[in-house]
Amino acid sequence: MRDAATRAGDRQPVPAGPWCDRCGEAAASGPHDGCAAARALEPPRYCAHCRRRMKVQVLPVGWSAICVEHGELRG
Repeated sequence: MRDAATRAGDRQPVPAGPWCDRCGEAAASGPHDGCAAARALEPPRYCAHCRRRMKVQVLPVGWSAICVEHGELRG
């Protein structure tokens, strides 16, 4: 399961849930352009579904992020 979707037309990830997966604020509170730009290079820090801070591990071949409620994401 992936919490980040990709907008058609540009390749910047956007949150798939009600919360921004980078700053943890409500996704509907604004465009989160800075978060989308940062997410092109960084793993998510918050679960987009429940707003919990995730355990993130950066690996040589990508990253993994674990939410205690929703499981693991890889990228």
